[in-house]
Amino acid sequence: MATPLPPCVIDCGTGYTKIGYAGNTEPQFIMPSCIAIRESAGVGDQAQRRLVKGVDDLDFFIGDEAIDKPNYATKWPIRHGMVEDWDLMEKFMEQIIFKYLRAEPEDHSFLMTEPPLNSPENREYLAEIMFETFNVPGLYIAVQAVLALAASWTSRQVGERTLTGIVIDSGDGVTHAIPAEGYVIGSCIKHIPIAGRDITLFIQQLLREREVGIPPEQSMETAKAIKERYCYICPDIVKEFTKYDTDPGKWIKQYKGINGISKSEFQIDVGYERFLGPEIFFHPEFANPDFMQPISDIVDEVIMNCPIDVRRPLYKNIVLSGGSTMFRDFGRRMQRDLKRSVDARLKLSEELSGGRIKPKPMEVQVVTHHMQRYAVWFGGSMLASTPEFLQVCHSKKDYDEYGPSICRHNPVFGIMS
Repeated sequence: MATPLPPCVIDCGTGYTKIGYAGNTEPQFIMPSCIAIRESAGVGDQAQRRLVKGVDDLDFFIGDEAIDKPNYATKWPIRHGMVEDWDLMEKFMEQIIFKYLRAEPEDHSFLMTEPPLNSPENREYLAEIMFETFNVPGLYIAVQAVLALAASWTSRQVGERTLTGIVIDSGDGVTHAIPAEGYVIGSCIKHIPIAGRDITLFIQQLLREREVGIPPEQSMETAKAIKERYCYICPDIVKEFTKYDTDPGKWIKQYKGINGISKSEFQIDVGYERFLGPEIFFHPEFANPDFMQPISDIVDEVIMNCPIDVRRPLYKNIVLSGGSTMFRDFGRRMQRDLKRSVDARLKLSEELSGGRIKPKPMEVQVVTHHMQRYAVWFGGSMLASTPEFLQVCHSKKDYDEYGPSICRHNPVFGIMS
């Protein structure tokens, strides 16, 4: 019997989709999760979109090709981690499979990812598209947090492989704190309304107020480039301001860009934005007046809501995942702030007991590793290349017999039970 072809691993996020084959360490393609379609103007736009037949139906672009495509409308089918337009998602998947992966979907099993608290209906829609449109032989829909935990095993900080931990997953559209103990503890998940896009918008606003010469239509991508190139997390914001004021030459960077229309060069100073941008994780009120809780307090709260017997292991294994956790010293700052609040709580309980109770000190460890940016995809690639993977996939045969409801629950991996 011929060896089966490697499974395809597809991780669709709000901002970017990561795709590739199982067993690789990095995704083959990382592309914006957008699609450009031709839209006929006029009444009944939805009806019109359905009636397009034949060759016109193939007239769309995805990823980098779709951005700023003249005469096409660019749509983002995923918002805050959830798929909102399944018609577009189907088209998006079509190009991913045939044009980018160049795969024959009938020959590969697929591992797809889903955000925490994804509804069972969404899993069924996904199963329907994969089994009926693409006729795949096997499908496994994995929760992103569990894959991120598996990816963290590559870190030297992790002693034994464990699936107990809390994942801070921060991408472009949404940040979650997700505790897991082999499976996700769903009732304790917290959603944080600060993510990569908010940092970009905040930096854009700071630059707009101060710098002249940025072409307005490029201000967003300029802010994004500055965020990715120059931003970092500082231990103390007041000291940081002083550093910049005393020695601006050392800390203020120059960003050079080219005006897309006039092709002339423009240059801007990058100053306080370098640390103020990502600081909104720890001081969200800078950017969002309705939300005041620093990310470290939320993680603390999530762990305190979990069953008492898993709290120590959770504090010991706080795993970062996603592009917005890539800022320098993010893990260090998080660990310091968490340790402070945990130690303060232990000290208080000792004082309240009049010194009779001496709590055992709590070990707080935030795990950073070199796979952080594509942690979810890499975790999927690792799991899909294990021999058990094909046994836990939902098969086309089961789908034909029982329908999409088979995807409501996942069979559990041997390594995860």
